[in-house]
Amino acid sequence: MHIMLNHRILSRFHEPLKARAEGRHEGEHQARHTWLESFDWTPAQITEAITDVEVFVGTQLRAEDARRAERLRLVHVVGAGYDGIPLDALRPEVSVTTTHHHGRSIAEHVLMSVMMLSRDVLGADRALRAGRWRNVAVDPELPFGTTLAGRRVGIIGFGETGTEVARLCQAVGLRIRAVRRDPSAPVPDDLRTDWIGGNDRLPELLAESDVVVVTVPLGPATRGLIGPTELAAMGPGTLLVNVARGPVVQEEALYEALASGAIAGAALDVWWSGPPQAPSRLPFHRLPNVLMTPHHSGHTTDTFVARAVEIADNINRLEQGRPLVNVVRAGASTTP
Repeated sequence: MHIMLNHRILSRFHEPLKARAEGRHEGEHQARHTWLESFDWTPAQITEAITDVEVFVGTQLRAEDARRAERLRLVHVVGAGYDGIPLDALRPEVSVTTTHHHGRSIAEHVLMSVMMLSRDVLGADRALRAGRWRNVAVDPELPFGTTLAGRRVGIIGFGETGTEVARLCQAVGLRIRAVRRDPSAPVPDDLRTDWIGGNDRLPELLAESDVVVVTVPLGPATRGLIGPTELAAMGPGTLLVNVARGPVVQEEALYEALASGAIAGAALDVWWSGPPQAPSRLPFHRLPNVLMTPHHSGHTTDTFVARAVEIADNINRLEQGRPLVNVVRAGASTTP
């Protein structure tokens, strides 16, 4: 098969991906498939090559290329979100699948972020780099930090990432509540939650949480989900952590809430624009109560090795005519 690998990060794991997809050991060179690593190609080069491609592996596919890909059978997204794939432009025969394995990595990032904000690690770091000791022993006006045990975390979305966030938060004594689309779905046996509700209970979750963690996918129902009303419901002591997508939270409303002290702080790993543009048109970088990271909370070796394995296995299933896993759109020519 002709396989186009259009993902800069996954290309760093191309050897285990190719070896598993072809049933060989790493270092062996007999190739059953033709691999096109196109992450640094121009759009024109991709357009020219896409006509022969049967499997596309990546996160972004232009609609014009999707329409030209007459031999395409599978689009395998490198991640959980498939908003960069133009489903309407694909032929009916094309299946679209996703991969995950980022839950634990993102959950560790969330817990780290909450601890940093709760102890004002950023402020202490800035002060000490400037030569100032900033602690309660030398500054009687400085507020004390807080521990996490007994505080309440509200998780918006309770899929892979949300449940892993709950596990780690529970381990340090945080109390768990969450909202999700189907509140009746089973909860893992190892989790103890105050409550799990439907999305209609979002106002209650916001009002009752000391920390709010956003993990929902971006879609019509979640775009702009957190706006002025929701931020006002959180209260001045609340921390917001967004590891979902930037546009789930309204940009201007969040900046105003942070700048005015309407909420205590935020850890933002996702933004409203990407490189090479600035992450936001607003100066979040000037706010002392914001922890900024460049959408890297899931970027660990564990995440991408597991993704390479799962993507290779799905390529094998396609070749062998077996059912694919993690299907978000079943093509007419494959078994759902």
